[in-house]
Amino acid sequence: MLSRRTLFAIAAVLDTARLARSKPLPAKSLAARHDVAPRQFESLLQILVRADILKSLRGPHGGYELARERRRISLGDIARAIDTAKADPKTDPAPPSRLLGDVIKPTIADATAAFLDRLDQTTIEDLCRRADALGIDADETTMADFHI
Repeated sequence: MLSRRTLFAIAAVLDTARLARSKPLPAKSLAARHDVAPRQFESLLQILVRADILKSLRGPHGGYELARERRRISLGDIARAIDTAKADPKTDPAPPSRLLGDVIKPTIADATAAFLDRLDQTTIEDLCRRADALGIDADETTMADFHI
């Protein structure tokens, strides 16, 4: 149900919540943790910054940190930020039939709203607790970040 971009965005916010407590997390580190090209990941991070989910800090020790408390960021917030950024009204033409426009699309819209409502009930704090309970390591030393 969620796009690959949205899943990576959720992962980026979760990693930032778990790892950027004492210092900002560089985009290269986040991208390396998920085996994604830094340029692709940077575009996701910028969407999250514009949505006031992440905060970008510039400079030699810059990177990303949460813009709000973990308990105030829901998965629905992240999904909406990514979906809104990729939405293009020009690519959503008028339905070719009444069946599609009056029956199918409203049904899908209702299901999507219910799905987003459920995502709104799950916060980054919830995912942090779950990762901790599963013993998933959040140590920064596990990141592949090389400086030359």
